[in-house]
Amino acid sequence: MQYIENRTFDEIEIGASAELTRTLGSEDIDLFTMMSGEVNPAHIDAELGQSEMFQRFVAHGMWGGALISAVLGSELPGPGAVYRGQSLEFLKPVALGDTITVRVCVSGKRADTRSLVLECICRNQDGETVISGQAEVVAPDLKIRRPRALLPEAHLHAHGAQYQDLIAATHDLDPVRTAIVHPCDAVSLTGALEAQSQGLIAAVLIGPRAKIAAAAQEAKRDLEGVELIDVPHSHAAAEKAVELVRQGDVRAIMKGKIHTDELMDAVIDSALGLRTERRMSHIFVLDVPHYPKPLFITDAAINIYPDLGVKRDIVQNAIDLAHALGVALPKVAILSAVETVSPRISSTLDAAALCKMAQRGQIAGGLLDGPLAFDNAISKAAAEAKGIVSDVAGDADILIVPDLESGNMLAKQLIYLAGAEAAGIVLGARVPIILTSRADGTLSRLASSALAQLYIHHNRKSAP
Repeated sequence: MQYIENRTFDEIEIGASAELTRTLGSEDIDLFTMMSGEVNPAHIDAELGQSEMFQRFVAHGMWGGALISAVLGSELPGPGAVYRGQSLEFLKPVALGDTITVRVCVSGKRADTRSLVLECICRNQDGETVISGQAEVVAPDLKIRRPRALLPEAHLHAHGAQYQDLIAATHDLDPVRTAIVHPCDAVSLTGALEAQSQGLIAAVLIGPRAKIAAAAQEAKRDLEGVELIDVPHSHAAAEKAVELVRQGDVRAIMKGKIHTDELMDAVIDSALGLRTERRMSHIFVLDVPHYPKPLFITDAAINIYPDLGVKRDIVQNAIDLAHALGVALPKVAILSAVETVSPRISSTLDAAALCKMAQRGQIAGGLLDGPLAFDNAISKAAAEAKGIVSDVAGDADILIVPDLESGNMLAKQLIYLAGAEAAGIVLGARVPIILTSRADGTLSRLASSALAQLYIHHNRKSAP
């Protein structure tokens, strides 16, 4: 165990010194920004931080000052020291990647107040002085020795960063004419109108005019110039949206304040619906803190207990969406409770069969492996510990769950316990269906709209 021990006033002599060395990383800048609330663009704005004025991201000036405080509080005098004053002169910027050595040296003592004066110097890796100054502290008179505290790990996550990248990828694309089914609450109406304002969709609102107007008033949104089709209730709105698709008038559907089953009943109608030869499936695209890329989970909303044939379509739908998002060869993990094939666990048999189907060309465009337990699918360390040799394990893009129950629980655990953001879309119908939850915020609805837009434009480019 490491200990931290102070030096009392009587033990300290003129000329006593201590130092600390630290390299400035991007997380240091982010953490200091969060702690201080200082959002000077020079520290956090990529364009300005790398401009001619700065060349590189620079640290907050008081980051170096905090290092001086760390030496005084932990080394000289150490625990029990009380800051009386500090003067600092900032001579050069500290840039990302610089290694700073902080040195404090006692230059004066005053016995009646147990005060110390210390000269403080911060130098970079080139020996240049970046900060200089003088500190005055009251030194302790009692000896203190304690175990050195273990600092907690800090994991930073930029809220919605992956979704912002997703939305940015649509900036050069034409908006998709989209039927908004029964947007009769402030949340769903705001999401649709915001998606339109950002050029993701061209909204066609379908529902009772009075209820949509009331939702707009609640949301403080203006409906002037927005196309609106007045129908009496949610069921009629779903039927009208499907009719517009069949007429070629809209190219996507977005769920409003309507139950998923009610919307999907109109979509899957055998005579007037939007079925294709492909089974429809829902795909979550999650922005999960600490996972380096978007994580696809399917199917967690449409197919309750899919058989092998349905799972083939679920896999292919997810691969097709990944292609539209720019993932050339998505890595597909077929999940089960274990990573070995067992005749007693049917999901392991399906996983093995799906992998063989991919080898035979029945599933195209992805790299499949399974069965894999969840930890092996997303953690390289877990996969290595189990001795799994795989290009998919520990680096999956797509997670194929055994059934709707497990998928729904997995997705919601990541959302509510891990802070993930969720976007969602249904594929396999004639047009993509933007299927969001009533609990989803505007960012999730924008990201879901971006999924549909990217998918539609990708298919248009890929069409022979």
